[in-house]
Amino acid sequence: MNAVSSNPVLTLIAFILLVVVLFFLIARWKWHVFLALLIPIIFFGIIPGVQQENFIEAFEAGFGKTLGKIGVVIVLGSIIAEALKHTGAIKAITHSIIYLVGSKRIPLALTFTGFVLGIAIFSDVAYVILNPLVHASAIATNTSIAVMSTGLVGALQLTHAIVPPTPGPLAAAALVGADIGKIIVCGSICCLAGSISCWAWGKWFAGPRISTTGNPEFATESLSEVPNANSIFWSYAPIVVPIILISLQSVAKFYLDEGNAVKPIITYLGWPVCALTIGVWLAYRNVKSEEAKKESKSSWIETALKGAAMIIVVTGLGGSLSEILKGTPVVNYIVDFFVHYQLPAIILPFLIGVIGNMITGSTTVGVITAASIVAPMLSSLQLSPEAAMLSGASGSVIIKYVNSSYFWVCTSLSRLTVNQAMLAYGGATLVGGVVTFLCVCLLWALNFI
Repeated sequence: MNAVSSNPVLTLIAFILLVVVLFFLIARWKWHVFLALLIPIIFFGIIPGVQQENFIEAFEAGFGKTLGKIGVVIVLGSIIAEALKHTGAIKAITHSIIYLVGSKRIPLALTFTGFVLGIAIFSDVAYVILNPLVHASAIATNTSIAVMSTGLVGALQLTHAIVPPTPGPLAAAALVGADIGKIIVCGSICCLAGSISCWAWGKWFAGPRISTTGNPEFATESLSEVPNANSIFWSYAPIVVPIILISLQSVAKFYLDEGNAVKPIITYLGWPVCALTIGVWLAYRNVKSEEAKKESKSSWIETALKGAAMIIVVTGLGGSLSEILKGTPVVNYIVDFFVHYQLPAIILPFLIGVIGNMITGSTTVGVITAASIVAPMLSSLQLSPEAAMLSGASGSVIIKYVNSSYFWVCTSLSRLTVNQAMLAYGGATLVGGVVTFLCVCLLWALNFI
């Protein structure tokens, strides 16, 4: 690629200003993340020493290349989430986990529910749907609402940020060129440990310090529902089947010879576009009523497209930023800094994810920003795409507090005060993110990623 700029000092200063302005526009002036990212990039192109033709070429190439990999996949994932929300699959999954784990361990069961649903559903949407069950469970078991909800809140956020096919991690995986199958497997392992730590935080630390109980106003969900085996299978299928297909594709790449007759079939079925299309079909099999069938053909898809649009364009801009940075000396400066001070390379995307989330309040912005900035440096840092993506995603969970819409959704619905929610939910996302990151570091040290 042609150099965008050869002036090391000016481009380094411009890069730092770009990041500062991005976060300032979102945090202070509440700009939409699309404009907040686009405007600094545009100004980056007019600093002295930048070759505008090369800059434009890098911008367009990065945007197009990234969306070519991930645009359709993000839309399909959003359609699956919309279908799960409207077909009762979320409640079926929840009751099946409670039935499996036991009614005496409902906080743990809800944590596992969050772990599963966060993979496919936006975390705030899932919490809104499950809120009646959270309150009903707290009342029925005479348990603090913080004990009942904290593990759920943390687990939903972890898998939402880290495990595809949720749009954020899908986008980040595309930006760094990570193997999605490996991300799913390794990310799930790390998130499971992080989710259990969120449950432990609520049960043994935050919960006993918060006396707020369930609110009868919200407790409209029955705990006595016995899951039907057939409905459980079809409720899980839209989530599990695409994950299995994508993971099998990764396995086939490494373990099947080129001449193997099965490999092309597995590779095609595990292509994320194909796998998630199958997931959409499976999700739509749960549509029962005539009214729902009509809505599923138009309004569900339109809603999914609206939700996916922001992530798609922000991901495209992230790709543009990565491609631009590749043509500047900024990459070498940051790499030299880590090498000089002998810092573990895996810390860099983690810290960027933390900063991005804490300033903007958005997990998606955190994980995409981390992936965008680190992507051009991977070979120099000797950091695998999978390790970089999982590290940045772990950081993007830390921490949820008053500048996060997810924090306010959970706080208002659980009827906790801000201070109580900071202890319970802020603490859970801090502990869960750190534990998940430590697991990522372990997998990296063992050369699994």
